[in-house]
Order: sequence, then C-alpha cells, then structure tokens
Amino acid sequence: MSVQLDPTPDADGELDRFRWTLERPICDVARFHRLDPRIPAAIPGFDAPFFQAGLAGYSDGPMRIIARRHGAPFCVTEALLDRTLINGGKGRRKEDPDLLATECGMGEIEDNVAMGLDDHPIAGQIMGTTPQEMADGARILVGMGYDVIDVNLACPVKKIKRNNRGGHFLAFPEDAIAVLASVRNAVPLTIPCTVKLRRSFDDTQAMVESFERIFDASYDLGYLWCTVHCRTVQQKYAGPAKWEFLRDLRRRHPDRLFFGSGDIWNVEDIFAMIEFTGVNAVSVARGCIGNPWIFRQARQLMRGEDPTAPTLTEQRQTLLDHFNLSVRLPGERAAGRMMRKFGIKFARHHPDAQRVKTAFIACCNIAQWHSVIDHCYGRA
Repeated sequence: MSVQLDPTPDADGELDRFRWTLERPICDVARFHRLDPRIPAAIPGFDAPFFQAGLAGYSDGPMRIIARRHGAPFCVTEALLDRTLINGGKGRRKEDPDLLATECGMGEIEDNVAMGLDDHPIAGQIMGTTPQEMADGARILVGMGYDVIDVNLACPVKKIKRNNRGGHFLAFPEDAIAVLASVRNAVPLTIPCTVKLRRSFDDTQAMVESFERIFDASYDLGYLWCTVHCRTVQQKYAGPAKWEFLRDLRRRHPDRLFFGSGDIWNVEDIFAMIEFTGVNAVSVARGCIGNPWIFRQARQLMRGEDPTAPTLTEQRQTLLDHFNLSVRLPGERAAGRMMRKFGIKFARHHPDAQRVKTAFIACCNIAQWHSVIDHCYGRA
C-alpha cells in the first residue's frame, strides 16, 4: 500500500495551525497530563497517552520492537486480512508477536524483556469482508497471543474498497455493525476489542450519520475504544486532518474512551492533539517512520524535561539494531529492501539529511546499505 509519507499544508500553507490556539504551553500539557485509568486497567503496560499505529508495509515486528525500546507503550500491527489468516498466509508468521523472541532463542518472558524483544502489549488488527470470516480471523489472532483485537474499518485504498473492506464499511453501517458484532462474539470477553474508524466516508450528511451509527454501536457492542482518523475515506491521506471533528466528538461524548489520529508529525503534535481535542490517547502513524525517538521525546516532556534529538551515534545504533532485527525475521534479502525505505526516513535526523537520503535511495544491496552507514554515521 502506498501512502503519502510527508505532511501536506492546509489552504493557507500552514502545517501546525492548531498549536497556536492552545491555552497552555505544550510542556505544561505534557507534564500535567494524567492518563485515563481505564486504559492501563484494561491493557497492563499501556502507560502513556500515545502509541504506534498499524502502518501497512512498515509496522512489522522489528519496527515495533525498536519503537518499544524508545518508549512506545503499545503497538498495533498492520492490517491483517482475515482470508489470509484463515488460509495460513503472511499474518500467521510475519506478524506473530512472539516470533522474534523465539527465533532469537529467548523463549521465556523474563528473557524477552531483558533482551528488549517483548512485543506486548499489542493489538492484532484485522480487516476483511464478511462477518463470519472476520470472526474466524479474529479467533486465529487470539490463538496467536494478541492482547487486543482491533477491527479496521478505516483503510481508504482502492483495492480495499474494491473488495468491500476497511473504510468501505463506513458507507454501509448495517454491514459494519454486523462485522463488529461477529468479531466481538468470537473473541473471549477477557480480551478487549477495539475499532479503527475514519470520521466519515465523505462529507455528505448521510455519511456523517453513518459514522455516528457505527461509532455508537461499537460501544453498545462492548468495544473498549475507537481510534478515529479525522480525514474521510475519500480524502485518503491528502490535505489537513480535521482536528475540530475530534474536539466536537469529545464534546458530544465526554465519557467515552476514544483515541485520535491524523497529522501527528512530531512530539509537540501529540500533546497539541490531546489539548485541542480531548482525546484519551494519540495514534502516531506516519510521523514515527524513521523516528522512534518521538516516543522517547514524549516521555521526556511528560517528565518535565526538554525533548532531545538523537545523536549521530544513537542514529547509527538504532539503524543497525533495526536492520539486525529485520534479518532475524524476513531474512537478509527482504531486510535490505525494508531498510532502504526506512533509511530514507531516518535520514531526516542527520545533519546532512539530503546527502544521506540520496545515498540510501541509491542503495541496491545490503553491502551498499552498510557502506552508507559507515560513511555517513561513522564506524563503530
């Protein structure tokens, strides 16, 4: 799936238009924030108001573990197709939350934690078409050890719409509610279910009302929270996200747990969204690709500290750690392809960002990738 990986300005050319309407400085928002106790009570370990979103083509086990090592308290897999799971495909292996620990020879929970290989708490995100297949896929994820089952009713890409999946359901509320009911009935009550939505299929009144029906039904069916991306399905990833929608949703539903998504590009955006909209937590998506330090910086702000940028040494070590984890899971060939696109995003933090980005773009094999690391980040 191809998505736009950089922010787009609004009509006035602004990227951070919300921040200036806040009544408190970002540092105060972060330092005095208190996480809703319902979140850690339901998901032990989810101890901060932000998490790594599921990102198609990116958020595999290595990326999640790197994010956790830098302070992400909770992660979501990329959307796993119900039919693929049922047929024993990619999701049965690639996204197993305990696979890296097993393949690194660390089978015990205590050892996994000590080695930084523990991929919990985690949500397995499922996407599909029919209530029965979605339920069957959800059962498989439960058996794989996921802590949360997340239903994707948000993905906007064409092939998803063509197969009546993801964001397509926002135009068909009865079908969406049937899927949600089927999944919740299939998953043990001890395992929370959540749902990912967009604010509407489009901005017509009928679609706005459809969102409300699905949003309300989620809680009526026993879903713990909704994560709401504040663009429409038709918008895909273009144009500014409508944070006002999340603010208005909070005003209408002051007591419901729900999280926000859209235009989170740096650590300040996390707490700006919390302050402006009142969401309980923030989903960090494209803004954490090649930037796991956003989670460390968020925790620094919450401690009353200034957020620190990664040093060149830290950048090098994180790139190498990420690569080594990738080799453990999909193998060297696939890791080379993955790390080329990650390197391009990591390059933003380098003092000579454009030169490093160009060097990563030119990489065709693993040897060239390591050469870029040695020449641009220094040898160990």
